[in-house]
Amino acid sequence: MQPRAMAESTLSVGTRAIACEAAAAAVQAAVAHAQALGIRINVAVTDPAGLLMAFLRMPGAPLHSIDIAIDKAYTAASFGVPTAQWLELIGDEEALRIGLPHRPRLVVFGGGLPIREADVLIGGIGVSGGSAAQDEDCARAGLSAIGL
Repeated sequence: MQPRAMAESTLSVGTRAIACEAAAAAVQAAVAHAQALGIRINVAVTDPAGLLMAFLRMPGAPLHSIDIAIDKAYTAASFGVPTAQWLELIGDEEALRIGLPHRPRLVVFGGGLPIREADVLIGGIGVSGGSAAQDEDCARAGLSAIGL
């Protein structure tokens, strides 16, 4: 007996992702907000798979923050939750508190936000260089600039 052929529509799924123009506008707006705050940041936007779509580094922003910003965007996109919520999500689970923060590229402090359009995850934005609250404010400014 031969396996039944699958209908073409069940072989693949469509995905949505942030447009490059929107990603560029978001990083520009995050940088503008950082300038208003008097801080220097790195900001990254990824698609929903966590792949880099846009990045800006302000002169004088911390060098280690380059990868942290990218990883915040990656974490927010890959799980669909703000990075600031991770410790709350982990809760009192000791194994999770010990193990998860050591996973490569997983960031468990503020500054990364998922990017959603009409409840569809289309990417993530990550900011690093200020405090966690300042980073998240800059990320929110980036989202606000693109109407989210």
